[in-house]
Amino acid sequence: RSFVLAGKGAPACLLRVGSCGMLKLLSARPAKLIAPTHDCVPTKSSVSKPHPLRGSSTRLVLRRSRPVSITASVDMAELTKVQPGVTRVGWVGTGVMGASMCGHLMSAGFSATVFNRTMSKAQPLCDKGAVAAKTPKEVAENSDVVFTIVGFPVDVRETILGENGVLAGLKPGGIIVDMTTSDPSLAREIAALAEQRGCKAVDAPVSGGDLGARNGTLSIMCGGDQAAVAALAPLFAPMGKVTHLGGAGAGQSCKMANQVTIATTMIGLVEGMLYAHKAGLDVEQYIAAISGGAAGSKSLDLYSGRILRGDMAPGFMVKHFVKDLGIAVSECQRMGLSLPGLGLAHALYNSLAPHGEDACGTQALVRALERLNNTTLPTTINK
Repeated sequence: RSFVLAGKGAPACLLRVGSCGMLKLLSARPAKLIAPTHDCVPTKSSVSKPHPLRGSSTRLVLRRSRPVSITASVDMAELTKVQPGVTRVGWVGTGVMGASMCGHLMSAGFSATVFNRTMSKAQPLCDKGAVAAKTPKEVAENSDVVFTIVGFPVDVRETILGENGVLAGLKPGGIIVDMTTSDPSLAREIAALAEQRGCKAVDAPVSGGDLGARNGTLSIMCGGDQAAVAALAPLFAPMGKVTHLGGAGAGQSCKMANQVTIATTMIGLVEGMLYAHKAGLDVEQYIAAISGGAAGSKSLDLYSGRILRGDMAPGFMVKHFVKDLGIAVSECQRMGLSLPGLGLAHALYNSLAPHGEDACGTQALVRALERLNNTTLPTTINK
């Protein structure tokens, strides 16, 4: 067996255990991945005098009575090779987005072990062949790659780093993919702790809403080790298009910028519709007139029809969007950045909760602006 001997202030040394408890020095080099282990301390009663170099190796003997920090070396080549029918997928979080995303992977030939706090939401996946687990840890114990998509950063922390979390059950060489929109700093913390256990963690929040999840057309924003992201390509492909932005946390930073863009775009969409209505225009005709021009956008395509129908069902819940905008506001404070549009959007979306609208979709922003102007957009029935 080979091990890395980690010494403070010294390079890591790759060692091999030979017969009679002898350790053979194979190389001295920085170690990319360090995973804790508690076995393998040779049983010699004393430390030998240094041997002269013999060829390219040196022999060392260690005392049993003086423990030495020895950790298992994991190379990137040992990470999971992703193949349908071979790679075991774990999925934690089977809500509006997660159920569709996990379903695409199962359709692509991957087996799945799933967990959701409300297990009835995972039942449709179980009906298709997924195996239900009792905890995220149990999911990880039966998986090579574990995806998480939960609600809030506190949920991410508990799901991945908790006593019964993913990292407690994942074997060395495994990969965690957190697709929740969460704190960039938490993504970096998870990646560092995963690496200590010989695993990798990728932050991969998505954009595209429930429609993108159902159609497999999500934009996937990845942060983390480039080789790990590349290895995940067969799993990402059924869900959407991947962009690798950089190291751990970069995916979450990209998602924050994405949410800032969406928030201010939604204000423009709703304000334009209200303006058209008050000006006496047919709002549906107004939308048709502008959709092919510079004012056209994904938000207009996804949400204008829902607003006109009075359909406030969530593709993405207001309370989760408020959480995202709160993270963005905090990141702006940290960076010394002033974004007035973000502040306005955050305040308007926050105003929906007292009216019981925080479980509605983000198109419910229209309700806040309707109340502000004491007016109501006409609804188009059955269109």
